[in-house]
Amino acid sequence: MSAVLAEASVPKSVTAPQQVALVLLGTGVVGGAFLKLLCTPVAKRLHLVGAANSRKQQTEAAQLAARDLRERLKREGATRDDVALLSALDAHHATLKVVVDATASTELASRHADWLARGYHVVTANKSLAGGHLSGWRALQAARAAGGRYGDSATVGAGLPVLSTLRRLCDCGDSLLTLEGVFSGSLSYLFNQYDGSRPFSELLREARRLGYTEPDPRADLSGEDVARKLLILARNAGFALGSDEVVVESLVPESLRDISTETFLERLEELDGPLAALHDTARARGQVLRFLARLNQRGRARVGITEVPVTHPAARLYGTDNQFALTTTRYHTQPLVIQGPGAGPEVTAQALLGDILALG
Repeated sequence: MSAVLAEASVPKSVTAPQQVALVLLGTGVVGGAFLKLLCTPVAKRLHLVGAANSRKQQTEAAQLAARDLRERLKREGATRDDVALLSALDAHHATLKVVVDATASTELASRHADWLARGYHVVTANKSLAGGHLSGWRALQAARAAGGRYGDSATVGAGLPVLSTLRRLCDCGDSLLTLEGVFSGSLSYLFNQYDGSRPFSELLREARRLGYTEPDPRADLSGEDVARKLLILARNAGFALGSDEVVVESLVPESLRDISTETFLERLEELDGPLAALHDTARARGQVLRFLARLNQRGRARVGITEVPVTHPAARLYGTDNQFALTTTRYHTQPLVIQGPGAGPEVTAQALLGDILALG
């Protein structure tokens, strides 16, 4: 055997996956689902060195390894101290150090750029920074340019490959022209079910009972969450949109916006009349109602209830499905459509895990 052939026959060394240390901020439904994934074989190189809810935290290895960590944190643990959590991260031998933000806290999101600048990687389901004020988005981009990796797959579509697809298209020289879709699992469910046979308020109570809405459904009905997702997608496509440039048409009337959650839930029937009138008008035209997000080629963005024909892709959704239709310079004749479950703690937690594993 020649020397060349002998050399070629020796397998090249494969770089072992790097060890990852992480702290988890937020042990609610998504954080709880993420903790379960950490117990699976695919997460064997991930080392949880700290976990915290809004009040308490844990950094002791034996406690962190407990399968009922989420429940224990509700009862016991040290007082929440993010400095101590980051110190535990610094002290670990792992090469990759990751802060996982599974909250919806605006205050925590405002610290993402600082964490990146300090050398941590950030993986998050929190939309408040990337989908908030334009200044926050710019600070995030500057911090990412310094080398920190920002895993944000879970911020849009609960892990559907929307952001990754959009970025790949842009990296290949394609350009987003228009974007349209149903970006909310709860609103998708509500309008997929709403055919006039049952009051909207009844469907909303059902959706809340099933866990499809936030405890205060106004968080979904306001359209603000959909607007944040639209901003994240638009900004990743190169549209420098401010949060005040998205027209958001809330389903919550003024009279129901500044009252307690309990009072709002008692007055849900006040939603029925206006929505029934919109439904009847749409049906008379052979159309149905859907809650859509839209971005046009000039950067005009709108979120709100819309009439669409029964042949429209959004009229054929099922359950809590999300749908994203991207028209680009190369997908011009027919848009590229990404569709699938867009809500749920398990798929969102899986998106967080996937972003962590992709770090190295």
